[in-house]
Amino acid sequence: MDLDTRKVIFIRDFLKLESEKAISQFEKLLKKETKADSELKPMSIADFQKRIDNSMDDSANGRLTESDKLISEIEKWS
Repeated sequence: MDLDTRKVIFIRDFLKLESEKAISQFEKLLKKETKADSELKPMSIADFQKRIDNSMDDSANGRLTESDKLISEIEKWS
């Protein structure tokens, strides 16, 4: 199912909602998502190249975190 079809189905189902609480939760989610989208700004080519250079330097100098160590650390967060 493509995104446009999913949106139409979602809107139809949303319009059937009678719960004030459910509608409020959707409003909060929509505000949160639109705020997050508006805060994203594209990276310039110069910034992108600088990040690549920094990453290559980190790799060459052993400043890396192995994926299993990162996963282990993330699991401690919750």
